[in-house]
Amino acid sequence: MINDVLSSINKGEIILYPTDTVWGLGCDATDEKAVSNIYKIKKREASKSLIVLVSSFDMLSEHVDVPSKAKDLIFRFQKPTTIIYTNPRGIAKNIINKEDNSLAIRIVKDDFCKELITRLGKPLVSTSANISGNPTPKSFREIETGILDSVDYIVNLRQEEIATKSSTILKIEGEEVVVIRE
Repeated sequence: MINDVLSSINKGEIILYPTDTVWGLGCDATDEKAVSNIYKIKKREASKSLIVLVSSFDMLSEHVDVPSKAKDLIFRFQKPTTIIYTNPRGIAKNIINKEDNSLAIRIVKDDFCKELITRLGKPLVSTSANISGNPTPKSFREIETGILDSVDYIVNLRQEEIATKSSTILKIEGEEVVVIRE
């Protein structure tokens, strides 16, 4: 199955997959056309950035300079935690927040996501599988038909699970840690 998912992503397609939090829409985070398709599927303004997943601290370090404060947080938190970094590199430009040149990135703990991203060799977009403004689905069954019909590949894994919540999102401003979403 993972080879089929990789093949889809490498063709610039959009996948629907279980993450370490909620079900997500995903694509190669370096592919601007694929990222644009996610914005279309979600009916989301392109000015709003998306979350990106990486498989390791090394992959994170390839795309952003990691402040020492972030390093402490990354290795301390047990629950999925996304951190907003500035000045990302090697990422599709249309995924980066234009206002402050920032990007929200999470190192995944989920085995499937970690293997997928490691084998892909680059970051993966992860945004909740809903139309912008609609509630985030807590399970595969709650995903809207319009989303299901719009993706190119649906990962057949953990479709019975119910997610408890989205990741915590933090932003580091100097030495201060700001909680964006808990």
